[in-house]
Amino acid sequence: MSKLKKIILAALFLALNIVLSRFLSIKTPIIVIKFSFIPTILSAIMLGPWWTMLISGLADLIGALLFPTGAYFVGYTISAVLAGFIYGIFLHRKKPISNMQFLWRLIVSIACVIILCNSILNSLWIWITTQKAMFAILPTRLIKQAIMLPIEILVMFFLNLGLEKAKVYSKFLGETPQVEEETENDKT
Repeated sequence: MSKLKKIILAALFLALNIVLSRFLSIKTPIIVIKFSFIPTILSAIMLGPWWTMLISGLADLIGALLFPTGAYFVGYTISAVLAGFIYGIFLHRKKPISNMQFLWRLIVSIACVIILCNSILNSLWIWITTQKAMFAILPTRLIKQAIMLPIEILVMFFLNLGLEKAKVYSKFLGETPQVEEETENDKT
């Protein structure tokens, strides 16, 4: 993929990330449900870890500066950058992969992000910024993450299937069609 295509896709994913996290999210005093995982994971698939880290960090920084919901705290940007790195490492499409391979990579990457970034680090950042008892807010946050895990997996798996069917990856990434699942006849 050319550098110009990467910059255009990065700008698109950056704008989508800001809109989905700042305007189309559900906010309560303790929990925020965002849909910014969609452009983050798509950028990880198409652009890789370094671009996704940049997009995630810029989206958090720009979103916090232009549309603040409180004081800016660098910890949330660190969590966003780390999440972009994790998604990019697991999901970047260097070559076509089967749907089952993608599903397993998706499950592992989302679980890592939910456990490390969303549950542990973001709870720590909330504790640092609000001085609320971490162990009082952690159970609520863990329940939210447990609910979001299958939702994120299902949304991204079926979105990935749709993008493959529409041949988006082959158009943008120059891939050949996806590797078909191995059947019993192929093994013999």
